[in-house]
Amino acid sequence: MENKQQEISKKPTHPMEETISEKKPGSKNKKMMILGTIASVIIIIMLYVWISAMGHEKTDNAQVDAMITPVRSIVQGFVSKVNFTDNQVVKKGDVLIEIDSKDYIAKVTQAEATLESAKAQLDIAKSGATTADLNASATSLNSQAAKDNIASAQARFTKNEKEMNRSEKMLNDGATTQQQFETIKAEFEASKAQLDMLKKQYEASSSQASGAQSQAVGQKSQIVIAQAMVKQREAELQLTQTQLNNTLIKAPFDGIISKKSIEVGQYLQVGVPVCSAVDYTNLWVSANFKETQIEDMRPNQEVDIKIDAFPKVHIKGKLQSFGGATGAKFSLLPPDNATGNFVKITQRVPVRIMITDYPKELTGLLLPGLSAVVDIHTK
Repeated sequence: MENKQQEISKKPTHPMEETISEKKPGSKNKKMMILGTIASVIIIIMLYVWISAMGHEKTDNAQVDAMITPVRSIVQGFVSKVNFTDNQVVKKGDVLIEIDSKDYIAKVTQAEATLESAKAQLDIAKSGATTADLNASATSLNSQAAKDNIASAQARFTKNEKEMNRSEKMLNDGATTQQQFETIKAEFEASKAQLDMLKKQYEASSSQASGAQSQAVGQKSQIVIAQAMVKQREAELQLTQTQLNNTLIKAPFDGIISKKSIEVGQYLQVGVPVCSAVDYTNLWVSANFKETQIEDMRPNQEVDIKIDAFPKVHIKGKLQSFGGATGAKFSLLPPDNATGNFVKITQRVPVRIMITDYPKELTGLLLPGLSAVVDIHTK
């Protein structure tokens, strides 16, 4: 009787219990399969991410950069006209601001008149030098003529001197008369007087020629001085002309003019910025990589660029150059690691990335300062 009760107690009290008990091993297998599948997917994803990360260096510490030039006034004066509005697109050479040019026009006119006067002085100096050269040549010819006359008079004097000596000897010997001797003696004295006179004339003409030559040299020096004065006046004219041209403040390049800080009637001082010009035609990306990332980075490596403002647009670039030092070294107060409280900090290296494939749909929208994510293909 007890055995029957035990058999009855071991039988399921409900038909479903037997079914449930039979299905339990299958349910566990199914759960294990699902978990195994999930784990496999996770492992595959991790492997894909790991493999994809190989040969790449990525950072989100990057931004778009461009040349931003402050436009300044080179001359001073009152602003007569402003030809642009804030954030206006301009072309290189467009006149942005006009400064009252009346005073500068007067300076140019004055410089032109001064230059003409200097040129006239140069012409006078050249004319004086020519006259002095002619006088020097004439006096030199006169001096040479006097020298030639001296030679002729010296020959005549020598001849008469010999005649007189011979006549005097003949007179002592009674071979000639006193009258003939007196005649020859008179000719001798006349030739001597003429020789003395010609020598004095030669000395005078020689001195005159030297004076004329010195005057000619002086006149030529005046030409050099006058030429230097002309060059000085030409430089002054050029300077005033440049100042007049600078009364028109022009756009330095194609770009956008922003930060307008000038109005008509305002008095401008030299060097005061009136606006800023942004060159949107020459953009690049400045990225800051950790020093542990640059081991395999080299110039000319390809770069994928994504702009946070335009996540659907992909931009191609090329690593152009590395910065000359880490970012900390360019700071106002660079760190000094010689102190006792040294804490090693991973440094950032600035990298310049050239944009090689500029999307046309972003023309005028890709602004300097926009955040970016760059991915450099190191292998």
